[in-house]
Amino acid sequence: MKVHQIKENCLYVSDLAKTRQFYEKLMGFELISFVEGRHVFFKAGSSVLLCFLPEVTKSETKLPPHFAYGQQHLAFEVDLKEYEVWKAYLKEQNISILHEQHWKDNLYSFYFHDPDQHVLEILPPGIWE
Repeated sequence: MKVHQIKENCLYVSDLAKTRQFYEKLMGFELISFVEGRHVFFKAGSSVLLCFLPEVTKSETKLPPHFAYGQQHLAFEVDLKEYEVWKAYLKEQNISILHEQHWKDNLYSFYFHDPDQHVLEILPPGIWE
């Protein structure tokens, strides 16, 4: 058996409207589903980003309960030629770059927060290869 990819990633958020604004409008992710009072889902490349209200999903009965609190981390891969474009764009949107990390082969990634203070990272191909 072989796993092809991680298809979904979850973040647990406090405000669906702010989350939707950030990921759909600012990050440019395609909206898949919005259910007021429960979740907002996005298409991010070939993956899906699921954003839930933890107080709702921790008491699920149709699906296994799931929830988390605190700062979570996701990394988004972009083309190498787009790395600096993303960094400049986020700065223009008044999103602070928390840290830029130098990795092997002269590759870099940078970190920033979403509205729930989750730690997001932009990185080019090659860091995990």
